[in-house]
Formats: sequence, C-alpha cells, structure tokens
Amino acid sequence: MIFGLVNVFVKPLVSLLSLPVTIITLGLFTFIINALMLMLTAWLAGNAMSIEGEGLSQLGWALLGSVVVSIAGIFIGWIMPGKG
Repeated sequence: MIFGLVNVFVKPLVSLLSLPVTIITLGLFTFIINALMLMLTAWLAGNAMSIEGEGLSQLGWALLGSVVVSIAGIFIGWIMPGKG
C-alpha cells in the first residue's frame, strides 16, 4: 500500500524533474527512479520492510527490485491489456 502511494504522489514529480536525464539515457534512468521509490518505501515502512545493506549495496538491491517490478508490470500488461 505504501509503495502504491509513493508511486501515485512522489514518482510523477521525480519523473518530471528528471525528464532531461531520462531522455539522455534513453529511458534507463527510470530504473534508478524505481529503485529510489523502493528505497523510500522501505524507509517509510520502517521495520515492516527493509532493503539489506547500506549505501551502494542498498541501491544495488533496490535496482534489482526495480527490475523485478518492471518485469512484473510487463507481464501484467500482457495478461490484462488496456488496464495499465
């Protein structure tokens, strides 16, 4: 639920502000944005959710989670076309 709220309220603002970087990287910066949203969700959730490690290690795990979330979104889009 927290991840959904972060994606609705925070992600659009961050995506808009980072649009030039996203265009320069041909959309690959979106993975970094998703990873940062996962890290923000983990921080807001406190003890309920954590991403192992600190610093760059934590960002690496968040990037892996970002890839998993992106792949899941693709599969959901295939299963339910027109719903997302």
